[in-house]
Amino acid sequence: MADHKIPHFQNDAGHASIEIGVKEFMCVGANPPFDHPHEFLDMGSDSEKVCPYCSTLYKYNPALHGDDTLPAGCSWAYAAA
Repeated sequence: MADHKIPHFQNDAGHASIEIGVKEFMCVGANPPFDHPHEFLDMGSDSEKVCPYCSTLYKYNPALHGDDTLPAGCSWAYAAA
């Protein structure tokens, strides 16, 4: 079992891309009824990843921390890994 928490992100406003400060995360789509199955995404050595469900482009920004996002407010919550 992982010893860290995985941030969950949602895109209620329908932004084409969201900058985040982590490379491993979950995408949940948006608030119900526009959510989708929680999709674990790992950028690996890349700096971007597209969610296969909602097509949100996530971009890694090392200046951000934890659940910070640009644009602000796209963060959902942390859940135990």
